[in-house]
Amino acid sequence: MTPLVELDDLAMHFPVRGGVLKAVDGISLTIARGETLGLVGESGCGKSTLARTLIRLHQPSAGRILLDGTDITSMDERRLRPHRRRMQMIFQDPVAALDGRMTVAELIAEPLEIAKVGNRKSRAATVRELLETVGLPADAAARYPHAFSGGQRQRIGIARAIALNPDLVICDEPISALDVSIQAQVVNMLARLKAERGLAYLFITHDLSMLRHIADRIGVMYLGKLVEIASSDALHAAPRHPYTRLLWSSIPVPDPAARADGPVETGEVPSPLDLPSGCRFRTRCPRASALCAEVEPALNETGDGHMVACHHPIPPEETGPKSDKERTHA
Repeated sequence: MTPLVELDDLAMHFPVRGGVLKAVDGISLTIARGETLGLVGESGCGKSTLARTLIRLHQPSAGRILLDGTDITSMDERRLRPHRRRMQMIFQDPVAALDGRMTVAELIAEPLEIAKVGNRKSRAATVRELLETVGLPADAAARYPHAFSGGQRQRIGIARAIALNPDLVICDEPISALDVSIQAQVVNMLARLKAERGLAYLFITHDLSMLRHIADRIGVMYLGKLVEIASSDALHAAPRHPYTRLLWSSIPVPDPAARADGPVETGEVPSPLDLPSGCRFRTRCPRASALCAEVEPALNETGDGHMVACHHPIPPEETGPKSDKERTHA
């Protein structure tokens, strides 16, 4: 079956003073219909740039973007418009994402107007339906974003993102700016919308423990590269890349001294303008060898769809991160 989204060696490079910033540097992955693909990595690794390039807010430097088998990489705005409405985005900061001069009704109806969907009366009815879908009262339509809490603003952003019934919604850190007590509500709502509307998600987050429960697969990025991708359960149970192990070790536990894998040295992240030769993680990697400095590892499958870009991957028999229950009682 043709994947909903396919990225083929996608790159996004930015010319800067002193060189070229390779924010995304040769990413290949697929997203199936109805799938949630999680994307993790330290700040600055290129996650958000990848998302914005996928949705064509950036023009890729190289590679291809295929939507349902159609190459949209170089389409002009006119040809891209019917494809773009199938891909929508929820941004990290709901305050910055919502124009404070527009009412909620105007904000949610805006994509419908741009896409020339319906008339004024039908769009107003759609706005009321969307407000109910995201758990906001009908009278919210006449109010302005400043009148709402952070969680409510994000619900408005979600209503706007699903207004055109997209196939893919890109969630760029959608809960990181919210109070912890609200985060679970938003995540549960996104899960419900996925089930009801058959949505696929590209879910970018730093919350690894939460991502384990909502993502079907998880991709791990480091300095513009995809270093590992596998099912959520497989990646949590037995990460094969040393960088993934490092990320998983950063999940807070009640007693850090009781970790089975012990303390992990993180080291310093290299400058993205002066990348190490060979493997980009080798300067921080306890398993690095001379080969790692000479040859950049390719992303290869190790079995059951588990792919890792490492010359010396962690053997599956080595102990992976403990389960939440085991961590608690360690």
